[in-house]
Amino acid sequence: MPQPYDLITMGRIGVDLYPLQTGVPLAQVETFGKYLGGSASNVAVAAARLGRRTAVVTRTGRDAFGDYLHQALREFRVDDRWVTAVPGLPTPVTFCEIFPPDDFPLYFYRQPKAPDLELRAEELDMDAIGRARVFWTTGTGLCAEPSREATLAALEYRAKSGTTVLDLDWRPMFWASPTGSAAEEARPIYAKALAHATVAVGNLEECEIATGEREPHAAAAALLACGVELAVVKQGPAGVLAVHRDGTIAEVPPVRVDVVNGLGAGDAFGGAMVHGLVAGWELERVMRFANAAGAIVAARLACSSAMPYAAEVDALLDGHAPGPDPRPDPRPDPRTGPAAPGADGGPGPAAPGAAR
Repeated sequence: MPQPYDLITMGRIGVDLYPLQTGVPLAQVETFGKYLGGSASNVAVAAARLGRRTAVVTRTGRDAFGDYLHQALREFRVDDRWVTAVPGLPTPVTFCEIFPPDDFPLYFYRQPKAPDLELRAEELDMDAIGRARVFWTTGTGLCAEPSREATLAALEYRAKSGTTVLDLDWRPMFWASPTGSAAEEARPIYAKALAHATVAVGNLEECEIATGEREPHAAAAALLACGVELAVVKQGPAGVLAVHRDGTIAEVPPVRVDVVNGLGAGDAFGGAMVHGLVAGWELERVMRFANAAGAIVAARLACSSAMPYAAEVDALLDGHAPGPDPRPDPRPDPRTGPAAPGADGGPGPAAPGAAR
């Protein structure tokens, strides 16, 4: 029997077309960079960069952008065996504007429907999902059928085994509400998902959507009351609060960097958090490492290709400034090869040009 994955994520994928000029409205941008995107996919990339064996469950269009995403996942050493095509639906594209330090408008093109919302419960490899050390799902996967049923079925199958994460990932534009209030529709659905998760992670707005509570400690308590064992509340410039059901609390300040593009920082945080949890680190160390990983990506232009290696995160925690986007490292294919150095929580491979 093959070894279980360190991480399987399930959810959004797409192509990010990000401007290569900052401080410029989209109408005036002349050149763009093309990158793999989508929160679930970025989290898998982030963990793979840290030496974890990862895979993503999602769907693309049967088109050239879908081909590109398969290629990109393989280059990042993320297993794409459960990335399938949906005939007749285009691969999603996302544009953004970049106005540092804190204004990054997003423009999602997911019409008439995103292929990743066509995930179906009967098509999931539940054995692999059940055996993964960490299974990561997102709130976006709950926004429409059949993805909602598939996400809840996978969570229920896990039955809180290992580490089962719900990234609250609130994107109101993806929810079609017959009552006109997407938040009111979403909260009971989030509750169903949280009942099967062991970890919940979200920012203040996302916590409020899921629980009705926005104050960090109240939000963490509400998430624990929903059934999770660990509540992680991201507070932006105020840092992060993590509260475990056993009473352990970690409050970690942010790592200060010169922000270039804040998009993707949360996904880097997620992948790094997974890395620390799998390694068995104590909670405060996990949060400090994840915070630093997110800060590195915030100091870079891209998302997926900006995900740091472990040596870069350690260097930032030691006081060194983040370096440029790293180049891929020549690791084995995740379908067949062993995990890279660092998969046991060690330092992992250093990126060329990484800050030291």
